[in-house]
Amino acid sequence: MCSWCWGFRPVWQQLEQQLSTTVKIVYIVGGLAADSDQPMAMAMQQALAATWQRIQQQIPGIEFNYDFWRHNSKTQPRRSTYPSCRAVLAAKIQDPELEKAMILSIQQAYFLHTKNPSNIDILTDIATSIGLKPEQFRHDMASQTVEMQLQEQLQLAGRLSVQGFPSLVLSKGDRLHAIPLDYNNSHTMQQAIVDITRPVE
Repeated sequence: MCSWCWGFRPVWQQLEQQLSTTVKIVYIVGGLAADSDQPMAMAMQQALAATWQRIQQQIPGIEFNYDFWRHNSKTQPRRSTYPSCRAVLAAKIQDPELEKAMILSIQQAYFLHTKNPSNIDILTDIATSIGLKPEQFRHDMASQTVEMQLQEQLQLAGRLSVQGFPSLVLSKGDRLHAIPLDYNNSHTMQQAIVDITRPVE
């Protein structure tokens, strides 16, 4: 549900393909906003809509459906992203091959199709649409296993010194390297990674 992650997606897909044979890629959920049933304050809604506009100005070609905010009585925005994080973890438990499909489907539901992925029913529909078993998905979403994984990944993000989303952190040996993000050019990030991973002569 991170709008900058959605903006980063096209260039990340290019970078992921460029790195596929040289770097092991691991996705970590970031949490961002804890569970909440409270309606999102109007000021926050307006701020997020403005963020979407800023992303479109900085990253050509990124699409957002502003009906999510215009029809907020229907979409009922809440500042609650933990459910989406759990959904990714639950998808991975049921089928590791569908982890990325769940991430993309949540993003598309939120940013393009005015669906609120803070809601378990929406997440279950998404899970079903990508081929997961809905009953098992709902069970896993509420399980201690997924909750423990969520907390472990939040702690890991802290140890990686992640300051915002998205973030790229490269682990080499016993060192961690934060990779500067370029939302419009995958090659600058690829070169930074190549420079770090190049053997020392």
